[in-house]
Amino acid sequence: MKISPVAEVAAPLRDAQGAEHRPAIGEVRIVSLVPSLTELVCELGLSDRLVGRTGFCVHPRAALKAIPKVGGTKDVKMDVVRGLAPTHLIVNIDENRRETVEELAAFVPNVIVTHPCTPADNLELYRLFGGVFHCADRAEGLAADLQAALAETQALARALPREDVLYLIWREPWMSVARDTYISATLAAVGWDTLPADAGARYPEIDWQAPWMAGVVRVFLSSEPYRFRERHLAEVAALSGRPAAMIDGEMASWYGSRAAAGLRYLAALRRALAGAA
Repeated sequence: MKISPVAEVAAPLRDAQGAEHRPAIGEVRIVSLVPSLTELVCELGLSDRLVGRTGFCVHPRAALKAIPKVGGTKDVKMDVVRGLAPTHLIVNIDENRRETVEELAAFVPNVIVTHPCTPADNLELYRLFGGVFHCADRAEGLAADLQAALAETQALARALPREDVLYLIWREPWMSVARDTYISATLAAVGWDTLPADAGARYPEIDWQAPWMAGVVRVFLSSEPYRFRERHLAEVAALSGRPAAMIDGEMASWYGSRAAAGLRYLAALRRALAGAA
């Protein structure tokens, strides 16, 4: 699909690394190496311009069924990407390796680097994609919905006392998330503050005997990247001495078009657990 040239461009659009991007001109061919942003591309009505995605890009399933896979988020097949002749590459600082992106940048004209760290950061992400790919109206719709969801969660966070929680993403070794992650910021929006408060790594290994464990009110077992099951709840409750609950990892960690739905999912879970208590 071709896009007509524009005679004049508004203020430059900047990505997470400060690179300036202009509204696309001519044929647009997008390769996305970020699952949640592949979903956003489709939500913005750009699925017909998506020519490549990773094997982890699975939503929306129907739209992606015919889109070629280019490997994983870390192990990208350079020859496959080159053969697709993309005009735009979408990457993320956390998801993709720098050396991989630099190699791809040698033959992809436009590389859009993303790094949302909080739910509110999606507002700028929508503006960036809306401006580059000429879908500002759809992007504004997503922004309005997210702003409403943010207001809803702020009201909830004020209504309930804050709780310190442990969010597990891996088993043996047991691993959690630091407070500078998108996951932690999303949980914080509904009043759940992740521990440890001062982690040495973004995804620290957990010592069940650590002093800070005394402050944990409840433990969450995420459905990704490690697929925790109901059978793990008793094990974690025994190790932590705290109530354990399952949580949808996609709703807590996927930015992009899922941000508003993720906040509402967490708000509903917070209300349900508060009611049970």
